Amino acid sequence: MKMTTALLAAASLVAIATPVAAQDEAPFSGLRVGAEAGYDMLRSGSSATTDTTRNLDQSIDGVNYAAVVGYDAAVGEKLRIGAEASFGDSTAKWRDSSPRPTVFNLGRVEAQREIYVGGRVGYVTSPDLMFYAKAGYTNQRFGLEGSDGTASASQRLDTDGYRLGAGAEYAFSGNVYGGLEYRYSNYRKGEFDFNGTTPDSSRFDIDTDRHQVVATVGVRF
Repeated sequence: MKMTTALLAAASLVAIATPVAAQDEAPFSGLRVGAEAGYDMLRSGSSATTDTTRNLDQSIDGVNYAAVVGYDAAVGEKLRIGAEASFGDSTAKWRDSSPRPTVFNLGRVEAQREIYVGGRVGYVTSPDLMFYAKAGYTNQRFGLEGSDGTASASQRLDTDGYRLGAGAEYAFSGNVYGGLEYRYSNYRKGEFDFNGTTPDSSRFDIDTDRHQVVATVGVRF
């Protein structure tokens, strides 16, 4: 249900923005679509209790990549207010072939699809450069595999939380733009998404932190 709501919000964003985009010619405004890729690191949150007597690896990292759609409206000459949605994936994972144990205590952990819907506020410092801050809702799916030494089982864990971020965007010639962004996410709730007809589990508390640094490139319309 959470994923469906997020996707509907993204679709609504495009539908609302499209007829307005052609009328707005201010720098860093209008409808935009793009792609992003960069470093991705997830780890147990600050409130998690870990065994400090062992050399536990408390994080997984890899490359994050996503498609992004958004709309920014000009509010005066310098201020921009916008909304955006993204759908992405990550190569971050851990498997039990590693010689170093992890705090996850599972045979396999891998980050899978990620959905984000949120807003941002930007400030244009020149016709070619804008700085911005963002915040919104994020839903992350993990693939998990557990084993008792004889049998193993794979399940999906859906988690949701919030994302905060900041970055800079540069306008190249034509309608092409690029940028660099840092964001922090924290996942506070989770539920197991079982295969087949088995109902999903009840939601439970978690604490997982995420740090990402991504480069963006896209086109404005």
